[in-house]
Amino acid sequence: MIEPAFLLAAFLGGFAALAIRLPPLVGFLAAGFVLNAIGYDKTPLLTLVSEVGVTLLLFTIGLKLDVRTLLRREVWGGTSLHMIGSSLLFCGLLVGLKGLGLSLLADSQWHTLLLLGFAFSFSSTVFVIKVLEKRSETQTAYGRLAIGVLIMQDIFAVLFITASTGKLPSPWALGLVLLIPLAPLLRQLLDRLGHGEMQILFGMLLALVLGYALFEALGVKGDLGALIIGLLLAPHPAAQTLSRSMFNIKELLLVGFFLSIGLTAMPNASHVQMALLLVALLPLKSLLYLLVFMRFPMRNRTAVLATLSLSNYSEFGLIVGAIAVSGGLLDENWLVVISLAVALSFGLSSMLNAVSEGIYRWLEPRLPERDPSQLYLSDRPIEVGDAEAVVLGMGRIGRSVYRRLQKQYGLRVLGIDSNPASVKMLVERGFNIVEGDALDSDFWDKLLMSPDVRMVVLSMPHHAGNLFALKQLRSRQFDGRITAVVEFPEEIEPIRELGASAVFHVYDKAGRALADSAAEESGIEPISSQLG
Repeated sequence: MIEPAFLLAAFLGGFAALAIRLPPLVGFLAAGFVLNAIGYDKTPLLTLVSEVGVTLLLFTIGLKLDVRTLLRREVWGGTSLHMIGSSLLFCGLLVGLKGLGLSLLADSQWHTLLLLGFAFSFSSTVFVIKVLEKRSETQTAYGRLAIGVLIMQDIFAVLFITASTGKLPSPWALGLVLLIPLAPLLRQLLDRLGHGEMQILFGMLLALVLGYALFEALGVKGDLGALIIGLLLAPHPAAQTLSRSMFNIKELLLVGFFLSIGLTAMPNASHVQMALLLVALLPLKSLLYLLVFMRFPMRNRTAVLATLSLSNYSEFGLIVGAIAVSGGLLDENWLVVISLAVALSFGLSSMLNAVSEGIYRWLEPRLPERDPSQLYLSDRPIEVGDAEAVVLGMGRIGRSVYRRLQKQYGLRVLGIDSNPASVKMLVERGFNIVEGDALDSDFWDKLLMSPDVRMVVLSMPHHAGNLFALKQLRSRQFDGRITAVVEFPEEIEPIRELGASAVFHVYDKAGRALADSAAEESGIEPISSQLG
């Protein structure tokens, strides 16, 4: 059984972080260090919970990822450039610190310093994905770029671990290519399971058994296996539903991961000093990310926000450190330093990402202008053409609104959605739709609204997105009608206060329509008509 103190500390830490407007994961990290300070150690169960959480995280990433993202130049090229540059940069900085007489580096050889530089070049997959999911921005342009970079880094990590341990994958690992023809069968099975506990159980089976356990048995990193299985399922329409179904389980288990970072080792004053120094050097790593991204034809906002999300150290540094310590290349004190630097970088990165839009707005006038015609197609200005109605968010509700406005009212409708896979699917079905992220401030700057547009319908799945879109429309003096959909009653008033023409509570309206339909089929007239 898990230690009751772990649950109590995690809850209090998360609650305290929320109270000061920080993500709960910062509180979980702090809770781990507090537990460490009062004498607790990692337990086998906590380690297991942590590993399962990370595996499920990578599986759900795969479910939402278009593999073509990894083939984009800015992903594989940008990752390679940054890793080489960052490794050399940190190696040089550590050489300088060694020259200043830093005791932890006194006996370090150049290859050890290069190894540490390599470790610090990575960004945390777990942390970044968690931040993006909390902000519902995994499908934004910068979110897709950041995730692509992280996955490429994970691939480099697998290659490093294989090379450093000298353990080559089993010859049977070649048989893993058979998973590709197996994928359609898995998708068919997913179709037959419907929703509920069987769908979640199937997801766990795929992630932990077909993914993690099978790949580990064949000498390949299990986490990578879970990611690949998710990728194979990603084209299926139910993949997104499966990801949402597993969201809460994954989030709960990841608490164990953040606790375990703090429980790794107990720092002393010299460890803290070195960790703080490494965090102070983090902006150089961020600057290198920005310089690399700016080499590619993307918007400044995409480059800046991807840079801010990746501005942290990775738990992979602990793996590199452990390998180096076991090989006698590194003093074991570095494990404490790395774990502390990783935790502190998470805290700093959380604060930076909380104000990322403000940082971008401050930087934007200082960055070189980009010619819109030279940008990637998804970053160019969006023209609504002759549309009379615009639907933001083309999920199930948005598609229903689109069809109703088009067929029942004869309006020319334009749909906008941030998910490129959904956009492609709907274009093939004949929808007039473009890719765009309504949470992206630059989206509104590049949206060329036509005077023909008479109404905008906000049907995005997240309340924060609809609120942001409404503010942007009002700030740009849009004088048409704005209608928004909400999921919970408490969301109605904030939408109305911002000036929405009409607000619809999804479940309330559905309940009324169902009751009216049932009464009508039973021949029962409304009381009001009976009284009249």
